[in-house]
Amino acid sequence: MPRSAVFNPEQVPADSKPTLDAFTRNIGFTPNMMVTFAQSPIAFNAWATLLGSLSKALDVKTRDSIGLAVSEANGCNYCLAVHSFTAEHMAKLQADEIILARKGQATDPKRNAALQFAHKVIETRGKVSDADLKTVRDAGYTDANVMEIVALVAMYSLTNFFNNVFDPEKDFPAVTPAGSI
Repeated sequence: MPRSAVFNPEQVPADSKPTLDAFTRNIGFTPNMMVTFAQSPIAFNAWATLLGSLSKALDVKTRDSIGLAVSEANGCNYCLAVHSFTAEHMAKLQADEIILARKGQATDPKRNAALQFAHKVIETRGKVSDADLKTVRDAGYTDANVMEIVALVAMYSLTNFFNNVFDPEKDFPAVTPAGSI
């Protein structure tokens, strides 16, 4: 049950409207999470800017896989549904790859290293070991790429925490609970 006032897109603050309208045009509809988030133009526009910048980081399969791993670790059912949908339809991940990503793993060795590292970042709150850093670097990631992985973990955690706090109505197909995969 939503834990915030339920707005419709026409009711959001004027400073959020251009960003929300752009998402609606790009996605084809207005997700409930975004309408809720748009109640704070400062937070919403900051997140949208970060999302736009990080959409150029790494490759789409790795980005969506990190989103799945982070959302699973943070217990965000809304984001799991969103990332499962986008991973299938945009990143073209197969169902078994989506399940693996939720577990912080991938069949592709390089992507697997990124997911393992992302999971370590969450698990240790960023206090990864030298061995963790060496492993992701040995997989072919530069320090700039590692910074992008950390930024993706932070961005996905932001939306996970937001959705866990405010619990907007789900508007993507539900996914199987973690205990069942």
